[in-house]
Amino acid sequence: MPDRPETIHQVSENAFEVIERPVSAWERFYGNAALRKLVLLLVLAAVWEISARWYGKSLLLPSLSETLKAFVDQAGPLSQAAAWTIVRLLKGYSLGLLLAIVLTAIASVTRIGADFLETLTSMLNPLPSIALVPISLIWFAVSENGLIFVLVNAVLWSVALNTYAGFRGVSPTLRMVGRNYGLSTVGYITRILIPGAFPSILTGLKIGWAFAWRTIIASEMVYGVSGEKVGLGRYINDESNLSHTPGVFAGLLMVILLGLAVESLIFKTVEKRTVRRWGMET
Repeated sequence: MPDRPETIHQVSENAFEVIERPVSAWERFYGNAALRKLVLLLVLAAVWEISARWYGKSLLLPSLSETLKAFVDQAGPLSQAAAWTIVRLLKGYSLGLLLAIVLTAIASVTRIGADFLETLTSMLNPLPSIALVPISLIWFAVSENGLIFVLVNAVLWSVALNTYAGFRGVSPTLRMVGRNYGLSTVGYITRILIPGAFPSILTGLKIGWAFAWRTIIASEMVYGVSGEKVGLGRYINDESNLSHTPGVFAGLLMVILLGLAVESLIFKTVEKRTVRRWGMET
């Protein structure tokens, strides 16, 4: 059998050279999430302004410029109303989180606690929180305690459900490591369960905040009929009663801006420093 001829392949010195090329303006824009969202907001603002001017009835649909004018003119009352709403919201949200932590901790270490949490969640989580307003009026009359009662129901079950689901999804290996180290119940929860379930916990916190934010605005429209501590719900309701539609839209704009601020400044920051840094994104 004849020998195969030897072949020598010469590799160019530049064969593995990194080729650099300038990034186009479109690629820079498409890779910048903040810039993309800003452009989308500007497009939506332009559509709103053009549609309102074309419709020509500010009583039904005020333009963006009319809404911004009302927002600036009523900056003082709007800021005060927003402050009262946030204070009430933080009270109800904090109490709901505290109860969710207690229930979830008990459910994570005892079977009876798990059955109790699952039963209550199945019963009360589908119940709209605003449906409890009539009961809270009977129990607490027109008072801030009634608002907090409704808020707790809005926060508690979504946070507890997501946290408990996250605990159940923690790797069995991590669970065994915690038991082998002889951790106490508190140490097992804080060092094993919470870090392992943090993506689900964070999701529950965001859902609970969204539910609480919706509930407080709707509840204030009912509870805000008396008293000097006017919240955003009461403000929007008053502007509607006066048929001042730009003022109504200004109140709604304040609700949107506060919601965006909490999402961008708090939850996004926490997510970047925990879930993304730990490589736990799904």
